[in-house]
Amino acid sequence: MRSEQEANRAIEQYAGLVRRICLMHLKNQADSEDIFQTVFLKYVLSSAVFENEEHEKAWFVRVTINACKDLLKSFFRSRTVPLDELTDLPADTSADTRDVLDAVLSLPEKYRDAVYLHYYEGYTAPEIGHIMKKNVNTVYSLLTRSKKLLQERLGGDEDG
Repeated sequence: MRSEQEANRAIEQYAGLVRRICLMHLKNQADSEDIFQTVFLKYVLSSAVFENEEHEKAWFVRVTINACKDLLKSFFRSRTVPLDELTDLPADTSADTRDVLDAVLSLPEKYRDAVYLHYYEGYTAPEIGHIMKKNVNTVYSLLTRSKKLLQERLGGDEDG
């Protein structure tokens, strides 16, 4: 079991990351907060030793994604309909930003995870492959296919 200081440091460092991943998968604030608590509880109770900060960050990404998937597969979740969607963006968010976010959220999960980790968290394809437990070439394929899907949905040109 980890100390309170370790838990507070982890929350300060990874709270934003965990919340963003939760919102990408669950698309509502209440479920995201539940998973947020679950992830940090798992961290406090975990005896895992991390090689470095990147290893710890990858652990948080993997545990968060798995917890979201578990919730989405749960009996309760499969028998209910969410009350709200991801509509709590700041009022000053541009329509273009909303369109891009909606397009990313509408991607199939395997593409959405790769896009999020690459473009929002700045991971490289080899790092994403390690986190998602996929071959690096598979990650490149996912990113390429997701880019094509986003271009189709957003009407972008082929250059960019």
